[in-house]
Amino acid sequence: MEGEKKVAAMEEVKGKETTTEAVAADVSLKQLSKKLDDFAKERDWEKHHSPRNLLLAMVGEVGELSELFMWKGEVQKDLPGWEESEKEHLGEELSDVLLYLIRLSDMCGVDLGDAALKKIVKNAVKYPAPLKDA
Repeated sequence: MEGEKKVAAMEEVKGKETTTEAVAADVSLKQLSKKLDDFAKERDWEKHHSPRNLLLAMVGEVGELSELFMWKGEVQKDLPGWEESEKEHLGEELSDVLLYLIRLSDMCGVDLGDAALKKIVKNAVKYPAPLKDA
């Protein structure tokens, strides 16, 4: 039954998009925000999406993400030695964290893209790159 629900949900989403690959290549935070808002409204979940609830849900997802790295020691870039199924699961958990973060920022009235760009500038001032020899 659970598997059937997942397949139906995936087909519903795929029916609204041409292909995952085509959409993913150009997706923006604003597009994801709109999809999340529509998703919540269609299910009448807005009443549950208080900043506190979203934060706690995101922290739970960060815990699930952390479990994937538990007991693996230091993990190298591109995850050599990981099975494809492990990488797929990692993508799902990273997505859960991202989606909750976007929804949380929306419910708090924070433009996440703008805030992130400002933070990068602030970090560049705080941690300047070393000068290169001329």
